[in-house]
Amino acid sequence: MADLTHLNDDAADGLLSPVEQAAIVLLSIGEEPAAAVLRCLSREELLEVTQVMSRMSGIKVESVKLAMQTFFDDYRQQSGVHGASRSYLKRSLDLALGGDIANTVLNNIYGDELRPKMARLQWASAKWLADYIANEHVRMQAVFLAFLPPTLAGQILDALPLEGRDLVLLNLARLDEIDRDLLAELDELVNRCLSSFDMQSTSVEGVRQVAEILNRLPGNRAQIVELLRAHDPEVVEQIELSMYDFLILSTQTEVTLTRIIEEVPLEQWAIALKGAELSIRDAVLRTMPKRQAQAFEDMMRRAGPVPLSRIESTRQEIMATVKALADAGEVEVQLFAETVVE
Repeated sequence: MADLTHLNDDAADGLLSPVEQAAIVLLSIGEEPAAAVLRCLSREELLEVTQVMSRMSGIKVESVKLAMQTFFDDYRQQSGVHGASRSYLKRSLDLALGGDIANTVLNNIYGDELRPKMARLQWASAKWLADYIANEHVRMQAVFLAFLPPTLAGQILDALPLEGRDLVLLNLARLDEIDRDLLAELDELVNRCLSSFDMQSTSVEGVRQVAEILNRLPGNRAQIVELLRAHDPEVVEQIELSMYDFLILSTQTEVTLTRIIEEVPLEQWAIALKGAELSIRDAVLRTMPKRQAQAFEDMMRRAGPVPLSRIESTRQEIMATVKALADAGEVEVQLFAETVVE
């Protein structure tokens, strides 16, 4: 039990016990707040602190100052204040602002709660998301895109039917505030989308995988390709395109590259090598005679910006030429990077 005989002397020395300090605080805040605090104590705590309170008298200002200072120091460090729940906020805002304004504020607040859900959708493919929202109203499509990163939103827009894209963008540009009903619909759409996404099967790039297998297959690859072509000529065309990727030019021998460069006009190279990986560009330039390489670099500088679609189509034309040369037996094309041993 606290010895109150030396309470004021102890306060001067800063030695008041926690119970003594609690008793002083309770005596200082008034009966009703003190009663509210006492209701939160256990039986033993209540008896201990009230016994100390009953025996206190003539408390000096220094003792009160010390107890109150300790109380507020502890409060700042151990405040039990937590973030408000939605129901708490709604009740408070209803009282403060009225129902309509409170709902607007809540819409603004809980619209932000959608963003973590939307962030999960970034793991889905743009094509899958576009298919999922393709039948939604154009305004809902616009709101959906508004909560996604611009890059993904652009990819989804590109995968939507061409005839409706302008209206989606127009609605997106006109968005300012999203009303409660539309936000609720968006929330439902996102939840359905996430549920479907969680059940989605794993995607596999079958064409690319077959191309990789064929590129590494010993023996007569051409015979197997023709067998496949008899079953499905369209898929074989995709496989061949995948096998003759523009990237493989960086791994060709000087003899093969020299023959390809002879066959492909410099103007085509100047377009195809725009933005290409440095390894491909270096491989082509190393193979050219020095004077031709200098002229080629000047041509590239003069060419200026080129649309990506034109670059891609030019690269496909070059690789079609490479395949024709390989099919004719004029070049031996290395379709994948060989593992080397020092």
